Amino acid sequence: MTKPPRALVVGLGIQGRKRLAVAGRAGIGACDPVNPAAKWKRIEDVPLGSYDVALVCTPDEAKIELLTYLLSNGKHVLVEKPLFAPSDAALKRLAAMAKKKRVTCYTAYNHRFEPHFVRMKETLQSGVLGEPYLARLFYGNGTARDVRNSAWRDKASGVWPDLGSHLLDTMMFWFGQRLGPIRLLAATRSENRAPDHVAVALDGRPWIELGMTLLSWRNHFTCDVFAEKGSAHISSLCKWGPSTFTLRDRKLPSGRPDESAVTLVQPDPTWALEYQHFLGLCRTGAGNIANDIRLNRLIKTIAADIERAKP
Repeated sequence: MTKPPRALVVGLGIQGRKRLAVAGRAGIGACDPVNPAAKWKRIEDVPLGSYDVALVCTPDEAKIELLTYLLSNGKHVLVEKPLFAPSDAALKRLAAMAKKKRVTCYTAYNHRFEPHFVRMKETLQSGVLGEPYLARLFYGNGTARDVRNSAWRDKASGVWPDLGSHLLDTMMFWFGQRLGPIRLLAATRSENRAPDHVAVALDGRPWIELGMTLLSWRNHFTCDVFAEKGSAHISSLCKWGPSTFTLRDRKLPSGRPDESAVTLVQPDPTWALEYQHFLGLCRTGAGNIANDIRLNRLIKTIAADIERAKP
C-alpha cells in the first residue's frame, strides 16, 4: 500500500494543531517562529527532502510569500482560508507556478464537507425545490474577546474576511460561481476595535443575505433557502450539534407544508474528509485558485466599504 505523503504544518496555532492531528503518522512536525512546541522556527530550516505536502496555517500576511517558496520547491500546499492577495495577478502567478511544478495549491474551505451542506447542494441540484428565490445565512460564534486579545486578529474588516469568506464560498458551492453584485448592509463594533458584526447582500437570483458575528455566545449557524416549490433549512453544524436539515414542500395556494427532517449528532467530520480530498488533488495537480480570485474580489469590495463607513 502506498504511504501517505509526508506533511509539514506551517504555523502551529489552533488550526495547525488540527491539521497535524488529521495528518496523523504522516505528519513530520511543524515550523512556527514563536510556538516552542514546533520543531523548526523558519520554513527554510526544514529540510526540503523531509516532506511532500505543506499545511499552511499562518496569519494572512505571510501566506503569499510562504506559498511562493513552497510551490517553487515542488511542494503540494493546503492553505487555510482565506487566501488574500493585493491583486488577481499575484494569485495567477501562484496558479502558474503550481502548474509548472505539477503540484496542487488548495485553499481549505472545510464547510464544503459538512454533511448538511452537501445535502443542501444535492437538494438544489435535484430540482425538487424549483427555482431558488431567497437565501439567508447566519454564522455566529462567541469569540469576540479572543479576537480582541489576539496580537493580529482584531483589525481591518474584523469578522468579515474570516466568516464572510466561508459564507461566500458556500454560496459558490451551492449556486455556482456567478454571484450577484455585493453590497454592505451593516458593520458594527460592540466590543472590538474592528467590526464584530457584519451583514451583506448579494443582489441577483437568488437574492442572498449573509450575516456574521463574534457576539453569539453559543456558536450557531442557520440557513434558509426559499424556492418555487418549497424550502430547505439548516440549523447548526456538526461540531456544535445536533445539526438538522429540514425540507419543506410548498402547498398551493397557501398552507402549512409537509416537511421531513434529518438530525445528526456526531463529531465534526469535515477536517478528515477535506484532507482526503486534498490528497486526491495532489495525485492530479488540481487546485482551486480560480475560486480564490473570485472570493478575493468580493471580500475586497466589502472591506473597502467597511473602511469608508468607519465612524
